[in-house]
Amino acid sequence: MKSVLLGMMLVLGTLQYKLWVASDGVRGVTALQDQIKTQQKHNEALSEDNAVLLQHINTLKTGGTAVEARARDELGMVKSGESFYQTIG
Repeated sequence: MKSVLLGMMLVLGTLQYKLWVASDGVRGVTALQDQIKTQQKHNEALSEDNAVLLQHINTLKTGGTAVEARARDELGMVKSGESFYQTIG
């Protein structure tokens, strides 16, 4: 009887250890849940960035004025017949 009780306590102790201390127990699950939350926040931020980029792409595809403005600002292009003045300050 004592050996059965001792065996059961040993099994219970082993199961408790696996539940609370082992890497696939409660600690591991909590760590994985934290990783999931972090990854979801990162994915949301990337989705927002993608939406902004898609909007910018659509603007460039559909509007000639957006392409012209970008060429003027980033490339310093000037239409024929226009004069360009640069001020140093």
